[in-house]
Amino acid sequence: MAARKKAAKSKAKKPARRPAARKAKAPKRAARQQPETLRLRVVSAGLTVNDIDASIAWYRDVLGCVVQETWTSEGKVQGAVMRSGNATIYLGQDDWKKGRDRKKGEGVRFYCTTVQDIDKLAAQMTSRGARLTHEPVTQSWGVRDFGVIDPDGYRITIQTPA
Repeated sequence: MAARKKAAKSKAKKPARRPAARKAKAPKRAARQQPETLRLRVVSAGLTVNDIDASIAWYRDVLGCVVQETWTSEGKVQGAVMRSGNATIYLGQDDWKKGRDRKKGEGVRFYCTTVQDIDKLAAQMTSRGARLTHEPVTQSWGVRDFGVIDPDGYRITIQTPA
């Protein structure tokens, strides 16, 4: 008897049935260009450096990357894989086959996007020895950024949407 009363109560509480909502049709995708163009998900950089130990230290201690891997030859470090979020930077010791006076980093700038506080990052990096190419600034194109330069002259702009 109690079960019937409980069933009757639960039936009474149910709201009236509403008509089913219509599903919105997904917009049709545009046809891909043929032949299909390149679609990258991630870009990584490989940099030739003058002093691998100094570069590893700078990317780790100043910029804040993590050393994922190093490789050696005859007991000397020849390269490293540096990680920060989804970004990978490969550092390789110059073999000097193109001359010891070869300039590196000239004309190269990397743009890196983060959701972190740009002003705090710039202050932290400066306190760890970073040379800023420009102080944090809000740009007219909608980002707040600052720039640093590594030991070999590679320029890095770190930005966040303003």
